[in-house]
Amino acid sequence: MAAALIQYGAIRTTEVKAKQLRSFVEKLITTAKQNTLHARRRVLAELGDRDLFDDEGEVGEQTLVQKLFEEVAPRYANRPGGYTRIIRLAERRIGDAGRQVLLQLVEEETGAGGGGGSRRRKRAAMRHGAAAAAGAAQTEVSQADETDEAAAEAEQRADEPTDSADEAADEKAD
Repeated sequence: MAAALIQYGAIRTTEVKAKQLRSFVEKLITTAKQNTLHARRRVLAELGDRDLFDDEGEVGEQTLVQKLFEEVAPRYANRPGGYTRIIRLAERRIGDAGRQVLLQLVEEETGAGGGGGSRRRKRAAMRHGAAAAAGAAQTEVSQADETDEAAAEAEQRADEPTDSADEAADEKAD
């Protein structure tokens, strides 16, 4: 089952099997992150060196251990643990009604939130970012309103008849 998880990235199994497999696979990935000869030999002792098969059932270009060391472990180089996730499925297994789950290798997050941190911290960062964006938008709106008001006042002054010549003549007469 560990070989299938490493090869395909996700497998469907029962909840009990997934919980047992999770600790085994996470230890393998942690060992593979060291990328030393000793680590490779330890993984080989646990898994054995199996050929990977492609979708047509033909032998692939690399073995299971090569894929683990070259593709899977480098994805989690900066991650301290938690390489797998268990997603519970609604349907149960036919026969013994065992709880079905999907066991997946976690993809490294890429985005504005960045990797690492708890869900609470990520949500707080998103709230603060949204509040800052709303504040900036409010500032832009208020500045635009002030600019619109100033433009309206200037237009109003331009529309008013200017009697400056008459006023100047009245002042001289007085």
